[in-house]
Amino acid sequence: MAETLAQKIVARAAGRSSVEPGELVTCRVDLAMLHDSGGPRRVAPILERLGVGLWDPSRVVLVSDHYVPAVDPESARILDLTRRWGRAHEVARHYDMLGICHVVLAEHGHVRPGMFVVGGDSHTPTAGAFGAFAMGVGASEMAAVLATGEIWLEVPETLRILLDGRPGPGVVAKDVLLALCRMIGLGGAGYRAIEYGGEGLAGFAMEERMTLANMAAELGGITGLVPPDRRTLAWLERAGVSLDEAELTRWRSDPDAPVAATLRLELDRLAPQVAAPHSPANAAPVDEVEPVPIDQAYIGACTGAKLVDLHMAASVLRGRKVAAGTRLLVAPASARVWREAAADGTLATLTEAGAVMLPSGCGACAGYGAGVLAEGEVCIASTARNFKGRMGAPSSRVYLASPLTVAASAVAGRIADPRPLLAERRDPEPIGEEAARVG
Repeated sequence: MAETLAQKIVARAAGRSSVEPGELVTCRVDLAMLHDSGGPRRVAPILERLGVGLWDPSRVVLVSDHYVPAVDPESARILDLTRRWGRAHEVARHYDMLGICHVVLAEHGHVRPGMFVVGGDSHTPTAGAFGAFAMGVGASEMAAVLATGEIWLEVPETLRILLDGRPGPGVVAKDVLLALCRMIGLGGAGYRAIEYGGEGLAGFAMEERMTLANMAAELGGITGLVPPDRRTLAWLERAGVSLDEAELTRWRSDPDAPVAATLRLELDRLAPQVAAPHSPANAAPVDEVEPVPIDQAYIGACTGAKLVDLHMAASVLRGRKVAAGTRLLVAPASARVWREAAADGTLATLTEAGAVMLPSGCGACAGYGAGVLAEGEVCIASTARNFKGRMGAPSSRVYLASPLTVAASAVAGRIADPRPLLAERRDPEPIGEEAARVG
């Protein structure tokens, strides 16, 4: 029987030849990821009460990314607890202050096609950009996974989203997802695996595919999936993982596999999007959004501070300045992004424009550390969520957009369309080879 990619991965994890949507199965976990915020401080008491340790420390990745660097004694306590727990349980793969968990997993080659991944964070579906089934869970479920290496699952149906055509200037993966949030509604995909496809998908860099998979969480999907191709293999090879090209045909949906629904999005008809407070579903084309003055522009988070994202921002900011009275904060997604952005001149471009650089980590995206908002302040951010009070004071207002639109807004001092600034360039190519491959 024809199967979707999600069914194939779940069947392998369940030790079955095939599975059907709606079945309850028990899956063996290939990789469990937890971080400092929802990790040891939440799961350690549960494991202690059960009197058990980790089923297989070699399959566990621990990342300290939310409270780094510590800004108060409580943050320092949480980080210390995380470090001590990792040592006590012999978790060799503990990435401490090296970047955001979802980006770190990809950079170090921990996710690959066909894997079944569980993470203690709602944006764990990011790993689906590599053809893995990756889902987020809470502390109780994570404790059970750490103790047994297994988790039960209802096999999901698949929602197929086809991207047709090529994106126009100023349009990137974040715009695609904000448009989908508007079309489907927050959580509107229900308990389904979201699989991206279509001719337009091929042009997206791996970092952009990570954004597509990441925000499956906002759509309500249990996971987001991008079938692997040669671009996937090239990324993994760079991360030290060699795969046979046979994996490209093994881990993809059968052509006649039944899906719950198919949604098409015409990329060439899409404009840059901005989501108004307080939901990603409040998205609209940027030229239909009121050009409200902003206090802060923030380029950060797992959706908005990878190397390609910084390249996008630099392509707008090169030779320009951040508007007076507006602050632009940039928190690169990982230490590797820092190094590569420094080496290719991107950091110099950002700082010359007036950007203030922040440490790598989740930071202001989730209301931690530097960059949180005061009462009544307005921010435009490259983050995935803009819920009330998430980035600071409850009366603050956060708009969501791509790094291109965030950078353009920083220059204008108000919400602004990046397309006029991009059109002014005599050298319209974004900085960096990968950035040139996205809209």
